[in-house]
Amino acid sequence: MLALVVATDAGAADARAADARATDAGAAPAPTATPAPAPKLGLIAKQWQALRGPAAGPALSIGTTSCGCLQGAASLPESGPGYELIRLERNRRFGHPDLVAYIRRLGKAARKARLGPVIVGDLSQPRGGPTPTGHRSHQTGLDADISYVAPPGISAGHLSRQRRELLTPIAVVDLKTRDTTRAWKPSVIKLLALAASDPAVDRIFVNPAIKKMACTGRTAKAPWQARLRPWHSHHDHFHVRLKCPSDSPLCVPQNPPPDDGCGPSLAWWLGGAVRTKKKEAEAAAPAPAPAPDAAAPAPEAAPPAHEPQLPSACADVMLSQPQRLAAATGRTITASGPVPPPPRRAPRPARR
Repeated sequence: MLALVVATDAGAADARAADARATDAGAAPAPTATPAPAPKLGLIAKQWQALRGPAAGPALSIGTTSCGCLQGAASLPESGPGYELIRLERNRRFGHPDLVAYIRRLGKAARKARLGPVIVGDLSQPRGGPTPTGHRSHQTGLDADISYVAPPGISAGHLSRQRRELLTPIAVVDLKTRDTTRAWKPSVIKLLALAASDPAVDRIFVNPAIKKMACTGRTAKAPWQARLRPWHSHHDHFHVRLKCPSDSPLCVPQNPPPDDGCGPSLAWWLGGAVRTKKKEAEAAAPAPAPAPDAAAPAPEAAPPAHEPQLPSACADVMLSQPQRLAAATGRTITASGPVPPPPRRAPRPARR
C-alpha cells in the first residue's frame, strides 16, 4: 500500500490559523514544539512515480510546471503519424490532452515537411508531480522533450520495443565549444519553426548556440522567435512547454517572454566561459546586470533551495478523488470520470 506523504500548503495554513486564534483569545501562546521535518523531495517524488495510472476525472493541470500535478491525463501512443515515443519503461508518456494533441500535430506537420520522424522523450508521469530523476519541471502535463534529429535508419512505425528503450537523443551542439556536431542538420531550425509556430506553445527551451542560429538569417524576425528561449544544456533535445489550458483554473501560468530572446539575454548566455548551472541559477534571480529569461524554469538538475509545497489539490489527485476537485474548480465530472456503481437490486421476497 502506498503511504500518503504529500507536502501541501494546507498544513502550514492550518497551523498559522491556530496560532492566530490563540493570540486573539488572549491566551498565552503554547510552547512551540520543534516542527516535524518536511518529507524529503526524493520520498515525495518516489510516491508520485509509484502511481502507475492517471487520476480519474476531467483533465486538469494544477500548479506550476515545477510544482504541480495532473488529473485526467491522456497517454501518448508509442507510435503515430510522423513521430515515435522512446524509453517507455520510464512511464513518462502522459500529459494533458492538449499536449498529446500538440505532439500529434507536430508529427504530422514534420512528416508533411519531410523532416523525418519526430523522436519524443519524456512528457509527465501518470499524475504529474515531481520525478525522482531527470527533471524539476514536467509536473503538470504541459512539458515534453523532443530530439532535434532522429537517429539514422529510424522510420516511423518501424521501431522495435528493444530499440525504443535503448535510443537516446543525439547531441547537435558541443557543450564545451558551442560548435555544431556532425549530427547537425539545417532541418533542426525547420523543426523548431514548426514546433514554435503552434499557438498552443508558451515557450521552447533550446541551447543558446541554437538560439543564436535561429536569430540570424530568414528566421531572425519570425513571429515565433520570442518563444525560443536560451537555456543551459538542451544540446540534444528541445523542451516544449504549452500554455495553461482553458479548462484548468488551478494552472499557474508563466509570465510572457519579455523579448525575442535575441538581444541582451542571449549575449549573457554566450558571454565568457561556459556557465555552470549554479551560476546560471544565481544569475536568473533579479539583479541589475542583464539576466536570462527570468520566467524560465529552474535548472532541472540543480537541487531545490527548499522543499516544494505542492498545491493542496494534488492530494486529491494522488488519491484520485475527482469529486473534491470538481467542487474546488467548478468543473463537472464528465464521462471521463469515475463510473458510478450499478444500482443495487431489490432484495428478493423471502420464501414462505
